[in-house]
Amino acid sequence: MTQQVAITAGEPAGIGPDLCVMLAQRPPAGTQLVVVGDGELLRQRAQQLHLPLALSDFEPDEPASPTPTGTLGLIQVPLRVPTVAGELTSANAPYVLETLRQATDRVLAGQLGALVTGPVHKGVINDAGIPFSGHTEFLAAHCGEEQTVMMLATPGLRVAVATTHLPLQDVPAAINGELLEAVLSILHRDLREKFGIAAPRILVCGLNPHAGEGGHLGREEIDIIEPALARLREKGLQLTGPLPADTLFTPKYLGGADAVLAMYHDQGLPVLKFKGFGKSSNITLGLPIVRTSVDHGTALDLAGTGRVDSGSLYHAIATADTMARHWQRKEAS
Repeated sequence: MTQQVAITAGEPAGIGPDLCVMLAQRPPAGTQLVVVGDGELLRQRAQQLHLPLALSDFEPDEPASPTPTGTLGLIQVPLRVPTVAGELTSANAPYVLETLRQATDRVLAGQLGALVTGPVHKGVINDAGIPFSGHTEFLAAHCGEEQTVMMLATPGLRVAVATTHLPLQDVPAAINGELLEAVLSILHRDLREKFGIAAPRILVCGLNPHAGEGGHLGREEIDIIEPALARLREKGLQLTGPLPADTLFTPKYLGGADAVLAMYHDQGLPVLKFKGFGKSSNITLGLPIVRTSVDHGTALDLAGTGRVDSGSLYHAIATADTMARHWQRKEAS
């Protein structure tokens, strides 16, 4: 069965359009690729990269078919102002968010099977006067989900985070039992339903160095994390922790785990990116759709140069394809 995947082109001045053009040169087998973005931008970037590109309007009523080499399906969303590779302008921030809205709505409506998002520039969106902390939070709000979970995955390691884009000083106050139970329940459920893991085994990091050292380096593990894990174990979840983050990411523990929950962004994600940068994807769990993304930013200095590594995009598409097939089988059962 051909999987239909929506791809947002991301920040127009960055490498997102380049990645889409490069993707057309070697489309993943068994996948119909539909880019949500400005067609003229994609044609200009293809010309700049000296690569062939043909675009065809996406017709949701037509049967799914694999993308031919050199082509992409297109859902047209016009730029607000013309753009130059590498040169940010806040005038196109509404365009970036509109591509996300339209792509998400198409997947919610069942016209496409999964969403893969290109990199966006949070700063320029906020410069436009639009509060935006990231894809994860935006998609949660757009889909009406109170709680979602950010997880990055690379071969051999999956890392989710309890808090996402928070200043480090705000993290301890954000960690509470209700949050941890919600996040771990979503992680457990989606590992089962979207990854096909019958009985997920999850490692949980402590918040403090040495997981609090028995309370001498902080009591969050004793007062908050351990009670939350105990309540979830009573419901059948397989949880190990809280463990010191500096020793959790070793073969002794990872060899028997399906995922790790870190307490904050820079506790777990640097380890994953060291292991698999360029071969990993960002995944939003807890949505009523499948959504993955690349593991990198807009790389403005590389836009239009042809020196872009497309490995993360291919991994994000492959992950979305696998997740969507598990999800569709679950929904059909």
